[in-house]
Amino acid sequence: MIEVAAEPFAYTFPPGKTALVVIDMQRDFVEPGGFGETLGNDVSLLTAIVPTVRALLDLFRAQGWPIVHTRESHSPDLADCPPAKRDRGAPKLRIGDEGPMGRILVRGEPGNDIIPELAPMPGEIVLDKPGKGAFYATALGDILRLKGITHLVFAGVTTEVCVQTTMREANDRGYDCLLVEDATESYFPEFKQAAIAMIRAQGGIVGWTTDFERLAAAVRRNA
Repeated sequence: MIEVAAEPFAYTFPPGKTALVVIDMQRDFVEPGGFGETLGNDVSLLTAIVPTVRALLDLFRAQGWPIVHTRESHSPDLADCPPAKRDRGAPKLRIGDEGPMGRILVRGEPGNDIIPELAPMPGEIVLDKPGKGAFYATALGDILRLKGITHLVFAGVTTEVCVQTTMREANDRGYDCLLVEDATESYFPEFKQAAIAMIRAQGGIVGWTTDFERLAAAVRRNA
């Protein structure tokens, strides 16, 4: 077992049963000129975490531990996008509309790709999810079960929406979850801090949080 200094107390995980889940590091959300910036968001907040997410990927790759990349996306005919989700979009651009990087949140469009700096390697799992949480309407639960995974480490965007939703789904399914604070971000810094507080409240009601250096140091000690 590897023990990591974390909040609200130390997080312990078995190396052979732990996977990294990187949530929605997509061009439309992260890159300048994408959908996120079109909505008036400051994407520099998200691009700032890219080096840390890359270091986290490299850490897991060096150990040979499983990695899951997710993309929030829909089929081209939007059959898996309920009106309640599409109709609450921005006033001028909604899911499926033509955006600066192709149709917004549609599979196969340039903006839906994971940014090149964090591109998945062969053998890593890439999961397209139609909802905020990565377990909803996907095979993630089956994939993790078949791999014998019991613990999950999280990174990606945005902290308070897709990351926290997936952590809550995972918690309900019995996984012990760790969020790497400097490898996740929001367009709204106060939302990120609120999500972190909620995750580790009441003795870790949803999970634990730490930073990359504390996680890397724990892995190095057990190498």
